[in-house]
Amino acid sequence: MKHILVVEDDTMLNSGLCYNLELDGYQAVPAYNAATALEKIQSESFDLAILDVNLPDGDGFEVCKKIRAIRDIPVIFLTARDLEADVMKGFDLGADDYVTKPFSINIFRKKVAAVLKRSEKQESPSLYSCGDLVIDFDKLTAFVGGKPIILTPNEYKILKIFTGNPGILLTRQILLEKLYDVDADFVDEHALTVNINRLRSKIETGDRKYVHTVYGMGYVWVGDKG
Repeated sequence: MKHILVVEDDTMLNSGLCYNLELDGYQAVPAYNAATALEKIQSESFDLAILDVNLPDGDGFEVCKKIRAIRDIPVIFLTARDLEADVMKGFDLGADDYVTKPFSINIFRKKVAAVLKRSEKQESPSLYSCGDLVIDFDKLTAFVGGKPIILTPNEYKILKIFTGNPGILLTRQILLEKLYDVDADFVDEHALTVNINRLRSKIETGDRKYVHTVYGMGYVWVGDKG
């Protein structure tokens, strides 16, 4: 059973979220402030954190950083702050999704299922080498020019899809469906854009490009041809 931490200071909303998550077969644990959330993260094992940005004792973005320093788990931000800058900041921190209030509880449940599915380990890990880039999908390690680089679980999943489909145009729709294993209509495309841009900044150099953008359509892994 998946274990989900729900950090939301609105007691009624927190209760409603936990109720719906439990309907879907998850174990939901409520927390109403940042301090309690961090205590639970340190003492219990979670598969996902639902995190409100506006908490009575702290900023959710800072809480996210602290959570990620303790455990590498997916995070979905839940907040009334719907400014694009806030949304992009959330994704820059490695958030797996961002839900703004008010929202449909059914779409929220779909997003939770999508993030949990995405976070599951690849069943067929392998070693990939191309130019200066070496990736071990089993050990989740990566090197560029012999130097180790740090990639997030989402970035490894994107690389797994790209390297498994070299030279093939992968539309944004296809990538979203492969990453989340659900109808892409339920997934915010900002997450895909931010993750791919961040990934490219880590693996590409001025002389070496691995991902070709086909504007208005998607991406192509060019590999050795880059």
